[in-house]
Amino acid sequence: MSEPRFSYSLTQLQEMSDRVLQLAKDAGASAAEAEVSLGFGQNVSVRMNETETIEYNRDKGVSVSVYFGQQRGHASTSDLSPQALYDTVSAACNIARYTAKDEFCGLADANLMAKKIPDLDLHHPWVLNVDQAIDLAKVCESEARGVDARITNSEGAAVSTYEGMFAYANSHGFNGGYATSRHSLSCSVIADDGQDNMQRDYWYSTARDAKDLETAQYVGRLAGERTVRRLGSQRIKTAQVPVMFDASISAGLISHLISAISGGSLYRKSSFLLDSLGTQVMSPHITIEEQPHLLKGLSSSPFDNEGVATYPRTLVKNGVLEGYVLSSYSARKLGMTTTANAGGNHNLIVSHGDLDFNGMLKAMGTGLLVTELLGHGVNMVTGDYSRGAAGFWVENGVILHPVEEITIAGNLREMFKQIVAVGNDVLIQGSKQVGSVLIENMTVAGD
Repeated sequence: MSEPRFSYSLTQLQEMSDRVLQLAKDAGASAAEAEVSLGFGQNVSVRMNETETIEYNRDKGVSVSVYFGQQRGHASTSDLSPQALYDTVSAACNIARYTAKDEFCGLADANLMAKKIPDLDLHHPWVLNVDQAIDLAKVCESEARGVDARITNSEGAAVSTYEGMFAYANSHGFNGGYATSRHSLSCSVIADDGQDNMQRDYWYSTARDAKDLETAQYVGRLAGERTVRRLGSQRIKTAQVPVMFDASISAGLISHLISAISGGSLYRKSSFLLDSLGTQVMSPHITIEEQPHLLKGLSSSPFDNEGVATYPRTLVKNGVLEGYVLSSYSARKLGMTTTANAGGNHNLIVSHGDLDFNGMLKAMGTGLLVTELLGHGVNMVTGDYSRGAAGFWVENGVILHPVEEITIAGNLREMFKQIVAVGNDVLIQGSKQVGSVLIENMTVAGD
């Protein structure tokens, strides 16, 4: 950890959060929680080999929630001065006095607080001056544009760095925090076949440590290759066929599952997976584990947004749903215990077989490979799924031609159970790690 890069040390942030709690206690609050955070970053983009934007950001803030019995008030500020802290706590207290009582609100249980905070290796400064960042972005874009003469335009390449640090404390005596970093490279270009057919595509890489990023040359080259391969896109006839979700978009399917088993959707009864705990919700060969303590993990955390200790667990085992995704509030609403997911899930690892991308195509035989999804046609109450899509038509395990202006439709409840295979071509670009996903049958609407 390299705290001198921050304007405050972690100890100072913790002292500030304790000060906020004391102010809340002095104001008569029965309980309180506070988070003090700061961060800074740099983003540089180039387009057509010219610098387009140079952005710097430096943020700081305090948020506080106070409880007067079963009444809650919340306020925040970006001013860390003593007077601002006092005013913010006063504002939260005033709000609490006018809110309705909620028997489910309050801090997470004291016995669930994280006792130890392991170092998960989440902070890796990338000391990159603006000239170096511009050069890197230019290399990335140049590599993309050099893939094929039909790449005639660019939406640009970008290099971004970010470092942040926070401290969270509550009235149970918990006070913890740590520093994090996240860096990325991205590129998007446009190809034109000279017959009024233009296509765009992109690629990006993100990591806690810049050393773990894909090279600028690789990101650019793949962005260019992905763009060119879309030239000559065609419509296809409406049919019921197997559909394979490319690894670059398959995490979206897992996101729909998580939404359906999250506390808010469950207690509002707005999920197609109500009362599904202990039942078969996916194919028997699918297991999904949550691993919050992966070193350098993009969603690793020793505790959640309420100070609750995170822990490895299995959400889905052999297709059977074994756990929900709950905060303390949603857990109380459901008569359950928090799963340390206040703030979201942590590194979901989806099991996969031995098939690589080409092996998955062969397993599909004839069907549709989807590489882009459009629109938001997902009904989380019924599970109905209908989205615009683009990709490639596959026959006998071989890609024949690109496809566009189609819609794929099904129902998530059935789609999850019809997962034939998950590839080993896993991409680590966010909180969900999953390879290509092959679904046995969906409706593909075209001509």
